[in-house]
Amino acid sequence: MNYDVNESNKPLTFFRFEDLRIYHKALDYIYWVQNIIAQFPDKAEPALSAGFSESARQIALRIAEGSAREKHQFIQFLKEAKSSIRSSLVYATIAHRHGFITDEEEDESRNQLMEMTKMLGALITSLQKGPAATQEPYDEDIYPFRS
Repeated sequence: MNYDVNESNKPLTFFRFEDLRIYHKALDYIYWVQNIIAQFPDKAEPALSAGFSESARQIALRIAEGSAREKHQFIQFLKEAKSSIRSSLVYATIAHRHGFITDEEEDESRNQLMEMTKMLGALITSLQKGPAATQEPYDEDIYPFRS
């Protein structure tokens, strides 16, 4: 795999979305959802588990897929990732109302989703403010491995 190295000698990945903090937060959320779903009782509807899991995965998948597109398309995919965040919030609320997750777990889900929403908003704003060319931003809050 072809890696570039920045001044800190940290490799840059071939797939640029892997350098995005929001992508890694989305992966963390997928893992969190998988652990929560594994604790659902047998009486839980399979559709609830499947929908919750899929909405969480779609956050990361839309970020990854959009990153390979032109800037305006990437922004649209990021907005779709925000829609997946809202879907995940609904699934967490349903799971909580059924008693499948605790108050603390619902709060943890909500906090993770709010953080990702803010990060996506910042990335969208950064992309919209950028030059007309398709160059991506090098904001250290967005791309932590660049200097």
